[in-house]
Amino acid sequence: MYSLFTLASEVMNMREEKNLKPSPKNLQKKPWFWPAIYAGIALAVLALMFSYNALVTKQEERLLTESVAKEESPQQQPVIETNAVQENLKYPFDEALINQLTVLQDFYDLSADAKTRENALLVFKQTFSTSSGMSLAINSEPFEVLAAMSGVVTKVKMDAFTGNSITVEHANGLETRYSSITDIVVKEGDEVIQGQALATTTENDWNPSAGIHLHFEVLENGEAINPRKLLAF
Repeated sequence: MYSLFTLASEVMNMREEKNLKPSPKNLQKKPWFWPAIYAGIALAVLALMFSYNALVTKQEERLLTESVAKEESPQQQPVIETNAVQENLKYPFDEALINQLTVLQDFYDLSADAKTRENALLVFKQTFSTSSGMSLAINSEPFEVLAAMSGVVTKVKMDAFTGNSITVEHANGLETRYSSITDIVVKEGDEVIQGQALATTTENDWNPSAGIHLHFEVLENGEAINPRKLLAF
């Protein structure tokens, strides 16, 4: 059984303990309370700013790294036919034979003189037609037909009457056509380079008076043009 003195002591201790526990109202009255709150808020804001800056910096570094890698990585460039761009049309035969060449018929050009225009007329069964190219012969003998320019074979026509023909399309918009030929060594879709052998000259029933020859045509945008504009025959 507690004595009166002991009970009084416990009551006093409980009051002291209660007084030792700070209440929120008492804390707010402390001189250091609000500065501490403000300092905490400032630290939180600074932490958020540092985190944001770090995130932005990492993103910028990643973008910079990807940009540099993209610039340094090899990129596929469009294939440009530089040879076709730089090439000039050449004779459709061995140029060493130029001094033995005979122009049997010219391209029919209205601006040419009368003699040239007359030489560009083809006669078949008393019917006249104009030549859309040039008929070339070398000593009345077969000769090798060469590609006048690099390109792609777009057509191979077999016609014993008018003469077999090959059409080659070039990157600069020109086409060349080689007729009255035999022993063709290319086919449609083949890529050929300038000076490559295509066939051998022969004769045909459409123009029998020409004998063994090559009928050579140059077309620009689908229209026949005078080969003399590009070659010094």
